[in-house]
Amino acid sequence: MEASELPLSPDGQLYHVHITGQELADDVILVGDPGRVDMFKEYFDTVEYESYNREIHCLTGYYKGHRFTALSTGMGTDNIDIVMTELDAAANIDLSTRLPKENHRTLNIVRIGTSGSLQADIDCGQLVASEYAIGLDGLMNYYDHKPEQFEEKLATQFCRHMQLDDCFAHPYATHCSPMLLQRVGYDMHHGITATAPGFYGPQGRRIRLIPSIANLNERLASFSYKDCKLTNFEMETSAIFGFSTLLGHHALTVCLIIANRPQGTFLNNYHNEMHHTIETVLERLL
Repeated sequence: MEASELPLSPDGQLYHVHITGQELADDVILVGDPGRVDMFKEYFDTVEYESYNREIHCLTGYYKGHRFTALSTGMGTDNIDIVMTELDAAANIDLSTRLPKENHRTLNIVRIGTSGSLQADIDCGQLVASEYAIGLDGLMNYYDHKPEQFEEKLATQFCRHMQLDDCFAHPYATHCSPMLLQRVGYDMHHGITATAPGFYGPQGRRIRLIPSIANLNERLASFSYKDCKLTNFEMETSAIFGFSTLLGHHALTVCLIIANRPQGTFLNNYHNEMHHTIETVLERLL
């Protein structure tokens, strides 16, 4: 792989995430906010490695003797494209030779995020574990994949239901790791997460500009697949699931609901709830 295709920093680390395979744990927790990574210091017994680069804050340490990496991605699937590609490269590319390693290393990747509920009965402060994700961003359409690797029937039914204009990116549908869903999210709300390419118009918010899709949230909330409702909106999960499927990793998203769109409510102080979410995920990954 040429230097232009897989750029490295001067010290030989991956260009954006600033790690190599040595600093990366097998259990990885992704968060959006760089400041949220500092919360893990309250739980880690020891910190082995820490780095900062732009919106990416990386922390590797031990919780009850178990090694974890907590890493911030920033917001949006464009950042996930970078983070997931480089996490896999740290695990499965020999950075000195720029060649794939002989033995594949599988990561367990759990995103802990915040999200808005599309269902009136999923209140602020509750947790949603994403069983499926629908990408409205179009990112995974840039990567070659077989239909059976993604949830093609889900995507087809969603497109039929939504009847989106051809000017929008073609939606794709992905799935979580059943192993992680059972291990981490067994008692949480399960459902389909819609991953949007923005926070305002792409999630049906009207500030001064008028969204082009009328009644977007109501149309999304009325969709279901295999007894799963479309439960929530966020901005990263579809790409995390897509990359994990294609690259051979396990992935799950656990979202703390901080907005209920049908009720119009918002939880603007969720510090304690986020601490509880972090501790829950750490304990269940032990």
